[in-house]
Amino acid sequence: MEDLRTPDMPDWISDMLPAGVSRKVVDVCGERMHVMEWGKGMPVLMLHGNPTWGFLYRRIVDLLKEVPLHCIVPDLIGLGFSSKPRSLKEHSLVNHASWLGSFIDSLETEGLILVCQDWGGPIGVRALADRPILLKGLVVLNTALRPPHQGFHPTMFHRFSNLPFISDFVFRILGFPQNVLHKTQGDPSSIAGKVALAYRYPLRRIAERAAPLALARMVPSSLTHASVQELQICEEFIRGFKGPGAIVWGEKDPILGRVLRRVMEIMPDAPVTRTKAGHFIQEEEPAAIARAITAVYERYKG
Repeated sequence: MEDLRTPDMPDWISDMLPAGVSRKVVDVCGERMHVMEWGKGMPVLMLHGNPTWGFLYRRIVDLLKEVPLHCIVPDLIGLGFSSKPRSLKEHSLVNHASWLGSFIDSLETEGLILVCQDWGGPIGVRALADRPILLKGLVVLNTALRPPHQGFHPTMFHRFSNLPFISDFVFRILGFPQNVLHKTQGDPSSIAGKVALAYRYPLRRIAERAAPLALARMVPSSLTHASVQELQICEEFIRGFKGPGAIVWGEKDPILGRVLRRVMEIMPDAPVTRTKAGHFIQEEEPAAIARAITAVYERYKG
């Protein structure tokens, strides 16, 4: 039997969370997913990416407290306070979508708004592609929702993650990239002090650092990569989605900033908010994201 007790969270982290948070752990296909929730109303599923956790959405949740929304913020498996499989092979887009899909099924909801960034985009969209009736609104933040194009070039970060031995050492032993998140920001001071420490805390043990490297290697390095077929499913699903959507983008993102045009191509009707933020846009532009979520909710409610 899985231990579903809610893991302890240090007071110095919980003190930074919005008031009224409830926390729980949900069994998802044998793994333990840590979830934070706020408010009542229309479910809004907020998904982070690599190597962060639900803490990334705290400022946005706080700005939505007057809107009738049920903010649901899980930690992806391998990150945050969720369980941490130690084998790199356990991390795949298929498995992550399955874990998240199991959690979505546990919500027993008739519909939700998805807010997603980084790997939270493909993982969330792929899970909902198997449950298409549930997606009622979509807010996309710096992420990739389709396969790479012919002749693409992986970023330096993703090329490095595939180097044998040295990448294992740097990711697992030196705590990369969670120790240098500020370097991906438009304003490096947006991730500093206790905020930076809060991102490092769940990955403080070397034995629990498989996910950052595994998720980096989940990014396609070629058109035959295992993630490509799943990303094709994501693209087809988003192209067919007719509900309200919005895009909020950090153009100073050195990892995914250049992907905006390709996201816009598959979401042609979604209004776009361009910002000078970096990769972890939630830390720099929470108000713009909260406005986009509210607008999508209001358009859905009519």
